[in-house]
Amino acid sequence: PVRRLLLLGEGNFSFAASLCGAAGTHVVATCYEREEEVSGRERAAENIRRLRERGAEVMFSVDCAKLKDYFLPEKREFDCIYFNFPHCGRKAGVVKNRELLAHFFRSSAEVLTEDGEIHVALCNGQGGTPADQPRREWHNSWQIVAVAAGAGFILSDVHPFKAETIHGYKCTGYRSQDKSFCVEGALNHIFTRSMPLQYFKPMTCEIELEGRKVSFQVPQVLVDKINRGFLEQHSNHPIRTVKEKLAAELSQTFALQNSDCRHSLLHQGHLNGVCNSNIFWVILSPEENPSTEETSKELTHALVVSHVDFCRDTEKNGWVNVQEGCHFSKQYCLRPSLLPYAQAMIQRGAFLPGTLYVLSGPVFRKCLITPHSMPVFHEMILACAVNKGTESSCIQMLVNNIKTSIHSLHQTVSAFKLNISLQEATSFETTELNDFAAFESQLSKIQYLIWMEMDASGPCEKGSCVGIIRTHHYELVSSELTVVFVSLNLDLLAMLICGISDWRMLWTSDTRFLRQFPRGELRLFKSFSLYPPSYVHDVSFWVPDGEQFEEIAFHTIARQVSGETVVSIQLIDSFQQAESGRKSLCYRLTFQSCDKALSCQEATEMQLLFRKEINQLLGVTLR
Repeated sequence: PVRRLLLLGEGNFSFAASLCGAAGTHVVATCYEREEEVSGRERAAENIRRLRERGAEVMFSVDCAKLKDYFLPEKREFDCIYFNFPHCGRKAGVVKNRELLAHFFRSSAEVLTEDGEIHVALCNGQGGTPADQPRREWHNSWQIVAVAAGAGFILSDVHPFKAETIHGYKCTGYRSQDKSFCVEGALNHIFTRSMPLQYFKPMTCEIELEGRKVSFQVPQVLVDKINRGFLEQHSNHPIRTVKEKLAAELSQTFALQNSDCRHSLLHQGHLNGVCNSNIFWVILSPEENPSTEETSKELTHALVVSHVDFCRDTEKNGWVNVQEGCHFSKQYCLRPSLLPYAQAMIQRGAFLPGTLYVLSGPVFRKCLITPHSMPVFHEMILACAVNKGTESSCIQMLVNNIKTSIHSLHQTVSAFKLNISLQEATSFETTELNDFAAFESQLSKIQYLIWMEMDASGPCEKGSCVGIIRTHHYELVSSELTVVFVSLNLDLLAMLICGISDWRMLWTSDTRFLRQFPRGELRLFKSFSLYPPSYVHDVSFWVPDGEQFEEIAFHTIARQVSGETVVSIQLIDSFQQAESGRKSLCYRLTFQSCDKALSCQEATEMQLLFRKEINQLLGVTLR
């Protein structure tokens, strides 16, 4: 098929002439001025003649803010739109030029194909991205990525605009002035359409439990992450590839038994040592009346609640369960770990000593918002029963196999050096652990951490705990056995191996992510959304008298209302009145999407909704 190219703001049509004639392309070259104004410019008349001779369309008096007005509906779809060095003319400031770009991007969205590209060339420093050298202060730039986001576009590539390599090209510069732009260090910014921000409806999950079909409402923050099937046989997701490669390497040394039968998504009751606020509690309901979250008032402040499930009772100053008639008295939560399933298998005696049992699947944990904190990730449990006293050699064999497998995977992806080490858990303070390891330490005592880091030049510089090792002793009639349990975070492994800096990218529904891993091959990931804009909002409030402020609940509401676009929450001020004892907190939220266009207006709307939700759900008084 013929690619249709639209060129805007041509000064002397020299750029259009350089593109015209390429096989399989049709050029539509346009100019803002009238033909008689342009024809007198150096070589303009010659370039226009050449374009027309080669079958190109040449149009004049075309306003980049009203593109659909110039084309019939059947001719409005262009594969690529070029706009080199846009400018309002004369001494227009950065604000007016931002407005020009905003109108241009919104207009382009109406005439660009779904997979089309927009190329915008700007002088060095104008764009306001880290690619500009030197980089201007943000307020003094054209803020092109944030402006484009307002029309649903993301920056997918940026590279030098090399005018000297474009045959016959000459930059004309400012309109109405005999002065050309300085194109030294200029950059070409390539934009593509973003998937729209998604607002998910409440979702009900139906399962079989204790011989009965029951349902529960999925916590809203997990609606887009439940039942994604990343580990299923048909999946090409890098998480599955990492799991399969690890299992294949381990099978060279151990007799392997895959125990990935359908373990329930729900866990019954409390986990000893685990804080309730880290758990996603659910209420089981008849199929026609699902609900979610807390099962008793004593767990009230440990989690975020939904308007569907709970209402605020101001007289009782607490949460009241709307679903009073629930038939299930037992407490259930979304499984936060696969370890209880592995332990139950051992306790049932359903194992063979020396065999390595493998369990894997998604687990769910409430956590604070930090770069590597995941409310859901894929866990891989390795369990092996050995004679008491031989567990050290078993641990060493397991770690050596894991190291070999990860190094093998990484060498096919990147040349950056990767270090994997076994660290004693006692050498780390709890505050030094990532959320994965910190939660594991609540479940039961851990002996070792599997630590993984790249050298300083790698795409993911900071080291991280990707696995933990613990041992449990079991006394049987005939012998005493020690079971070695290894828990691996497959999501973190995939991120470090493939150079994925943001965990949210693993869950993107944008097909450009999985296209980088054809047939399950692991490759170094290249982001399709460069330098995404960020927006900062502050919120301050009074904490309810006599109540403990639940920070994890606060963060979970932020995750929910923003669709995981809040990337940072910082406490920037705390104040307590001497007379009344009332406490005021001020937090700073940073909004940023890793894969979708997020506009300033959308972030502001999320912040307003967040204020409303924390007032209603946490009972804080906004200031």
